[in-house]
Amino acid sequence: MEINEQIEKAKQGDQVAFTFLLNHYWNEVYGFMLKRTENETNAEDITIETFSKAFDKIATYNAEFQFNTWLIAIAKNVHIDLLRKKKSSLFVEITDEHDQQAYNIADTTPSAEDELITEQNLSRLLQFIKELKPHYQEVIQLRYFQEMSYQEIANKIDEPLSNVKIKLLRAKKLLAEIIKSRR
Repeated sequence: MEINEQIEKAKQGDQVAFTFLLNHYWNEVYGFMLKRTENETNAEDITIETFSKAFDKIATYNAEFQFNTWLIAIAKNVHIDLLRKKKSSLFVEITDEHDQQAYNIADTTPSAEDELITEQNLSRLLQFIKELKPHYQEVIQLRYFQEMSYQEIANKIDEPLSNVKIKLLRAKKLLAEIIKSRR
């Protein structure tokens, strides 16, 4: 039972096991959320958050249930939370040469992306980014300043796509905390 073995290793904090589980279940969770949301960006964001929450709470996983069932339950809850936040959201329209996106500002605490967008002082923002660990600085820089896709970043830093997504999620959360603490 390789899956159960990997789950046990992940419970002990084994990063290789986390990566295995992420790679093994990513498409299933993403596919489920894509059918549910009919939006690639939302499905991707929900899936990233699902794995982040699952890995934070893996010690609470009950082996009586299938691991994928547990992940789907987390994904459903993340989606419900997203829908609740959307009801009270503001949308800021950003026009780019390549595409137009609506950035969701949930309740009164903006996300790291919102901070990146609304922060007018670039030199100050760069100082905040320098406070991150180097591997987080790198993914933020590649994604937001060089505007690389997740896949391009994965190729550049020679890491699996799923690792890039989780790393970027963590980097954005840490950056948001730094920005909030300096205000």
